Parts: sequence; C-alpha cells; structure tokens
Amino acid sequence: MFGIIRPCRHRLSGRLRTEWTAHLCGLCLALRDEHGQLARTATNYDGLLLSALVDAQSDADTPRRTAGPCALRGMRGASVAIGDGARLAASVSLVLASAKVSDHVVDGDGVAGRRGVGPLAQRVAAGWAQRAAESGERLGLDTTDLASAIATQPAVEETLSAGGSVLTATGPTEHATAAAFAHTAVLAGRLGNAAELGEAGRLFGRIAHLLDAVEDLRDDRATGAWNPLLATGTELAEARRLCDDAVLGVRLALDQLSLTRPALVHALLVHELDRAVTRTFGHAGDGGHAHRTSGTPGTEVAANGGSESILDGQGGGLWYPRFRVPPRPRNPALGCCVGLYMCCSCQFCCRDPYPGPCDGEPKGTCDCGGCDCSCGDCSCCDC
Repeated sequence: MFGIIRPCRHRLSGRLRTEWTAHLCGLCLALRDEHGQLARTATNYDGLLLSALVDAQSDADTPRRTAGPCALRGMRGASVAIGDGARLAASVSLVLASAKVSDHVVDGDGVAGRRGVGPLAQRVAAGWAQRAAESGERLGLDTTDLASAIATQPAVEETLSAGGSVLTATGPTEHATAAAFAHTAVLAGRLGNAAELGEAGRLFGRIAHLLDAVEDLRDDRATGAWNPLLATGTELAEARRLCDDAVLGVRLALDQLSLTRPALVHALLVHELDRAVTRTFGHAGDGGHAHRTSGTPGTEVAANGGSESILDGQGGGLWYPRFRVPPRPRNPALGCCVGLYMCCSCQFCCRDPYPGPCDGEPKGTCDCGGCDCSCGDCSCCDC
C-alpha cells in the first residue's frame, strides 16, 4: 500500500473505521473486477478519498456488498463500497500507477527499471492506461487529460534550477488531483461543489508531491537522484510552510462544501492530512513546528506553554513524558501501529493517570484545536 493518508486504527472511531475499510476494500475489488488481479497492486490509501467524497456528497447511501475473507483483514469478510465512487477511485488509481511505473522504467530505478523487466513493465503500464481510459469514459472522466498532465512532469523538471519555485514541480500533480476531486461532484450530482473540490484536490496534490519529495530526500541526496527540493534549493522549513498552508486551504475548501455525510472526509482531509505532514517531516528529522524553541534542541512547546512531544534532534525518536519511544519502522504496510509503539494509542494527552491501556473510551476533555466538525473523531478524545 502507498499513499499519505494512513490513519492509525486508534484514531478512527469504530463507525469511521468501518467506512474507511469499506472504501479501501471497495477500491481494491473494483480494480480486480474491472482491470484484473494484477491491477490490485495499484490500490492506495489516497485513492479511496475519491470513493469517500462521492459517498459524502450523495443523497442516497452508497451501495455495499459483502466481500469474502481477505488476508489483509485477518481473513474476515467485510461490507465494501461499490458503485461509481469505487470505479472512479479505481480508474484514477490505475492512471497514476501506470504513470509511476512508466516513470520508473524511464529513470531506470526500482524493479520496473531493471534490465529485462522494463519492457514488460512498460507494456503493463500501457495496458493499465488504456483500461483506465475506457472505464473513465464510462464515468464521464477524461483520463487522457490526467495522463497528459502527468506526462508533462519530466519536461517541467528539466526547467527547474536552484532558486526556482518548487511549486513549478508540483503543478502537474496538482492539475491531475484537482480534476479527479472535482469529478466526484459530477458523479454525486452536486455540481455546486466542483470548484471547491477542485481547489481541495489541487492543494492535496501539492501536499502529496512535497511529502513524497521529503520522504525521498535523504536517499536522493545520497544517490544523486533528482528531487524537487534539491533541484530548487528549497529548505525543509519552506517545504513545511507550503504544506501547512495547503492543509489550511484544504480545510477552508471543505468548509464550503455541501455534504450529506461529512464525517469521514473531514477526518481524513483535515485531521489525517495534517498528521501526515507532521509524520513525514518528523521522520525527515525536522519537526517543522512553528512553536519550536531555540533553547533545548528539538524541544516543542505548545501554544498554551505546556510540553508536547520532543524530537531529540539526532533522529533518535520521539520523547513523551516519562517515556522514550523508538523510531517507528517506515513500513507503510504496517501503518503506524507497530509493536509497542504507545505513541499511536493517543493516550498521552487524555489519559489520567497515564500510561494506561487504550480501551476505546474517552479520557475526559481535551483541546481538539477548536474543531467544530462534530465528526466525533478527534484522536485524543476517542482512545
């Protein structure tokens, strides 16, 4: 699995966790049913946002069907989303996966870039692009526009040099995600939402591109591979500022939408998107918070003056009161709930006394940042 929106199971309420799984598994099965078993490798956490957005805007409940046991669900069945939302998510995911494979072949990196594998990978990518175009056409989405935008990426990258704007590099991704997000309004019959969704999608694409660059920064610097941050000389602090501004922009755009069921998309595109930014920059060795002090290295102080998490400045992990939590393995397949990493159990801000077992019950009141979304899913209040 890949994608920047990877919610920890402790941070979603039982209802929202069930809905999230329904859209993720619906995307996976839509890829299988329309494009074959191999296409299921294109399943990604961000693609399900399109299915969730269609569902959130629809007057009627998104149809569901019962899926059989799956190893990724612990060999349990599940109710999964079907319909236009899942098919749109599958089509867009396949376009993006096709472009990613082709990019690896051209750059000669990854499995797809290996000699002898490249021609086969290129044929697979071309087949995916063709099938995605056909399914997109049935949904009224011109995937060739998405593919064309992504195809301009190499030419855009060639124009970048030190001192240039890193946002030039994110442009093609922003265009593609804006079109995909806006089309959910068409499928849901909420055309009045299209402009705001396009803006939210554009900013989401910016964040996704920048976070990918931040995640690859260390390896790209070591290998000499092209990276937009290195090519333009953009510092991590500036990249963090751009991401934070985009997160705010997404939230403001969502506030303007007419939604029937806003809880899940708000939890994912407001709370989890912000956490994705914090997580990525934390792994990069820069907490990136505006409240960082210049005294003790890595100390972060909350707006109210209280002590929050501390990044030790040596890449050695996060410190919480009384505990040192080792760095979590960067394995997207495992999410953030790995072993005994208590920092993802959300108990530190509300548990009294702490630490204690996460029993799923609220631990009293806490400051959820003034969130008035009524999604009931602020992480510190639901665990």
